[in-house]
Amino acid sequence: MSLTTRPSWVEINTRALEDNYRQLRSLAPAQAECMAIIKANAYGHSLALCAPAAVRAGAQWLGVTSVEEAAETRGYCPTAHGNTRILAIGGVLPAHGVTVIENNLTPVIWTAQHIDELEAAAHVANLKPQSFAVHLEIDTGMSRQGADLEAIPAILARFTPDSPLFIEAVMTHLYASDESNSVKSAGQLHKLHEALRIVTATHATQLKYLSAGASAALLGNDAHPIVTLAEEFHLQPMFRLGLALYGVEPRITPPIDSAPHPHLEPALTWKTRVADLRTIPAGTEIGYNGTFTATEPMKLALLPIGYADGLSRKLGNHFSLLVRGQRAPLVGRVSMDQVVLDVTEIPAVEFGDEVVILGKQGEETISAYDHADAAGTIPWEIFTSIAPRVERIAI
Repeated sequence: MSLTTRPSWVEINTRALEDNYRQLRSLAPAQAECMAIIKANAYGHSLALCAPAAVRAGAQWLGVTSVEEAAETRGYCPTAHGNTRILAIGGVLPAHGVTVIENNLTPVIWTAQHIDELEAAAHVANLKPQSFAVHLEIDTGMSRQGADLEAIPAILARFTPDSPLFIEAVMTHLYASDESNSVKSAGQLHKLHEALRIVTATHATQLKYLSAGASAALLGNDAHPIVTLAEEFHLQPMFRLGLALYGVEPRITPPIDSAPHPHLEPALTWKTRVADLRTIPAGTEIGYNGTFTATEPMKLALLPIGYADGLSRKLGNHFSLLVRGQRAPLVGRVSMDQVVLDVTEIPAVEFGDEVVILGKQGEETISAYDHADAAGTIPWEIFTSIAPRVERIAI
């Protein structure tokens, strides 16, 4: 086999993503809305591939971080082709207002500056009073973004009958839904209740959604209290599906026996090919600083991947990849562009053989959690660390 390009690629199973969305949607209450979170290039899976797939699965809402990413998403999901709503979660920076209006995006706001920017752009576009929806984020304890309870009245005062803006949703982020016995979510929901009481006292007419839960909330203990709170204020609960959408179930600790466990399928498989083979005698050092020394004759396979592709440098000497359906240990340090496998016990390995970095080969599987546990991080970082130079291919 001849290698005509540097062989490092990711395969995205868009059917799996669609099936995952439908399964998760079926676990939510019938009255709930489920937003597909496709921020950070769809968690590293490819925005171009995953945004249309989520829409095909039935998602009417897509969530990203920035206005720029939201505008890019609109290019993949034009308004003319449907009623796809795109939420820009990270707020509105100066000069973003025009982009928001032109692309029919839905921004999250929590400051007067956000309102100033959007109102100016809306007036230039001659939008009618109370015609453009925004989502108001409340900081219920994460201290990251969102309005404090004390700031809500001043923000609400800006939404006059003459303003082109109206509040369509109140949202917050429950930051400990993966803790099944946590009191943190209960404290956040208590603050959210107070926020809703303040908002609905004067702005209940066009308020439609309560957006307060991610994948872990839907699959853990927080779904029921979110739904109950939404019902109290006659709102539609909205869950924001992130990690689970891509086929990886969030770890909830301690585990909940009664929790639903959908049959999610990972949408991403990361592959490369053997670029060279060599045999070495005992005593040979491998890689930078000679952190591995062969204690016996070995057969080595060179792979054209490294930490510049997203393979964590922490995996050197204590992780394995899959070749010919078997685990082959990484030996030596992970370099910027290359890594070496010990294939001594897999004698049939040949030049050009396919190697799975993350995913399934034969009966063996390497999961995002395997990578995360070995690197001391989380699956979200594993996915989003896969570099842009690694091609994403739909299968």
